[in-house]
Formats: sequence, C-alpha cells, structure tokens
Amino acid sequence: MTSSPIRTFLGRAWRIARAEITALSALFIIAVGIMSFVELSDDMTEADGQAFDQAVLTWMQPTPGDPRGGWWLEEAAADLTSLGGISVLALFGTIALVFLIIQRKHLSALLLAAGVGGGVALSEGLKALFGRERPPQDFQAVDTLNASFPSGHALLAAVFYLTLGVMLTQAFPRRHLKAFVLGAAILIAVLIGLTRVYLGAHWASDVLAGWSVGAAWAMVLWLVAYAVRRRQAVHAGGPHDETLPGEAITDTDRPVIGE
Repeated sequence: MTSSPIRTFLGRAWRIARAEITALSALFIIAVGIMSFVELSDDMTEADGQAFDQAVLTWMQPTPGDPRGGWWLEEAAADLTSLGGISVLALFGTIALVFLIIQRKHLSALLLAAGVGGGVALSEGLKALFGRERPPQDFQAVDTLNASFPSGHALLAAVFYLTLGVMLTQAFPRRHLKAFVLGAAILIAVLIGLTRVYLGAHWASDVLAGWSVGAAWAMVLWLVAYAVRRRQAVHAGGPHDETLPGEAITDTDRPVIGE
C-alpha cells in the first residue's frame, strides 16, 4: 500500500471512531440526565433536599422579594428569563423552522419541531405528576402559572438552545467555531435556569431537574438524527437534509457507512 491509500484508510477509520465516540457520549448524557432527575425527584421530598433548596433561595434573596445585586440585575434577570418562555421560544422556533425548510433541511426541521413539542409535553406532564408547590409568594419576583418541578424554562431552554446549537455546529468546519456555538447555547440555557431561582420562581432542584431532562431529550433527538443519517448512507429515502446547489461537499461530509 502506498502512503496515499494508507492516509485515506486512516482518515476514514478516524471519522468512524469519532462518530461512534460521539454517539456513546450522547448515550452517557442521556443516562446521567435520567439518573440525576430520579435522584432530584427523591431529594425534593426529603429534609436534606428541602434544606438545600431553601438555603439557595435565601442566599439569592436575603430579603424575600429583594434579590441580590440591586434593581438593575433584577431587570436583567427578568429579560434573560423570558428567553426560556413559551412565547419567545415559539417565535424563535418558528423562525428557525422556516429557515430550515427554506434551506431544505427537512430532517433538522422535523427534529426541532419534535424537540420543542416533546419538551413541552415532558414539562407539563412531569409538573402534573409531581405537583410541587412553588417557593413562597413573597420570594416570587415574576408571575408563575403551574407546578414547580421541574422548571419548564430550564427544560425547554436546554432542549431548544442545545438542539439549535448542535445543528449550527454542522455549518462550521473548524472545531473552535463549533465549540463557540455549542458553548453559547449552553451558556444561554444555564443563565435562563439561574434566573428562575434568582427571581424566586423555582427551587434550585427544579432547575437542576429541568436541565437534566432537557439535556437528555436533546441528546435523544441527536441520536435519532444520527441513526437516520447512518441509514440514509446505505438506503435513500425519508426526510433528510438536502445539499443546496452550490454547497461544497467535503470528504468529511460524505457518508462513512457502506464505503
């Protein structure tokens, strides 16, 4: 074998190994997310868990209804927390869906819609199942509607922004750009969750549980997309992301299954 075929073989082997490692990492996140949620759901009814939630809330608001940092930080938190609300996510989600459809990214559009819809169903279903009460009214700096556990804002923020972030990473060939986009998505989800505790809308365990379920569901969606693309590498058909005329297809974009 010459050096060129060897390099080609090693390159393909590395891409396959990297893809499998990524899939295993997604499975690990799903498992950790589920186990964390189960543990948090047990802790919230126990004295230690309730003491932790109360301690975090009291630290955030030494005086009930008066969060640390002054009025300007409270205003900023109120603005940031709205990024995880249904209205804002519905707007951003609709814009993203239309853009993906225009770009003929039908699989991505379908998964994004399923992700947000499934996230809402998970949030409302789990809230109805656990029926946990919100923090005392004196602590709540924003209006609240339903049960407390898990935090719907934290759950939906993790689902929407992580799913969108993972999709956007496919548009950038360089690793540092991929890391920046994914890091920005994680930062937004984290900030939204923190504002829910800061504003007294949720207990800390509510937010941790929301992040756990949201991250797990986002990884489930990614695995579905991964499995569909693997199948389409061998069998054509079904919803998929088309390549628009003029788009460059690099060697790393070619299917590695069935080569």
